[in-house]
Amino acid sequence: MELRIEGLSKVYPGGVHALDNVTLTIRPGMYGLLGPNGAGKSTLMRTIATLQEPDTGQIHLGNIDVLRQKQELRKTLGYLPQEFGVYPRTSAQDMLSHLALLKGIVDAKQRKTTVEALLHRTNLWEHRKKALTGFSGGMRQRFGIAQALLGNPQLLIVDEPTAGLDPGERNRFYSLLSDIGENVIVILSTHIVEDVMELCTNMAIIHQGKVLFSGAPGDAVKSLDGRIWQKTIAKAEMKDYEQRYRVISNKLIAGKPLIHVHAEQNPGDGFQPVDPDLEDVFFTRITGIQ
Repeated sequence: MELRIEGLSKVYPGGVHALDNVTLTIRPGMYGLLGPNGAGKSTLMRTIATLQEPDTGQIHLGNIDVLRQKQELRKTLGYLPQEFGVYPRTSAQDMLSHLALLKGIVDAKQRKTTVEALLHRTNLWEHRKKALTGFSGGMRQRFGIAQALLGNPQLLIVDEPTAGLDPGERNRFYSLLSDIGENVIVILSTHIVEDVMELCTNMAIIHQGKVLFSGAPGDAVKSLDGRIWQKTIAKAEMKDYEQRYRVISNKLIAGKPLIHVHAEQNPGDGFQPVDPDLEDVFFTRITGIQ
């Protein structure tokens, strides 16, 4: 089974192109959708999840015409939005059982077995009787995955899932997503480059509603071999360097900007070669450098 997105476009009032002729083919495994805030990622996720209509285009999941057969898609969809609500005083076990009933698992014995299995799978069993209002950020996200896995979905969408998680919670969440992605299509929408590099075998970069790259992260990184150079400069020099070079990114190291520039050959002036990474790919694409 694969997800095929063809010519998807959406223009919001005011002329904002949230999606601009997006075409992607996504197969089982972890697929990263990488882009800055406001790039169109959430619009694309909501459209795939049948929560809003595009202006033009088609989406197919296997034999399901997603835009025409919304109920069929929903039967095989798991969705973890960026923000989701729960009854705060309800325990994880009771809330998950309630959601399972809404999902159509009406047999009490089957529902109990399903809920217990998901609580174990997401490492929430020992917290099953705890009110959701007392959950940490990581526990809450793992509960979100548990509810998204109800009904054994073939397509799982997770939108900005690691925002606000501490490193330990983030790593546990990574491991859980990786296990899930062995058997189903998992679309990970994020602006965090490390999420994609560490988890995904394929990816797309989206910016201003357009797909700027689609393929394997490793291939994207290789395309920049020998073309990324770095140098530490003074803060006061930043504007001058931005005028003279293709500065794609900068970050403070010990209080001084470490800049990366894109150039076919060593620009001299004290620049040193550096192995490119996915962050370099991301910034070269969204700044229009090929």
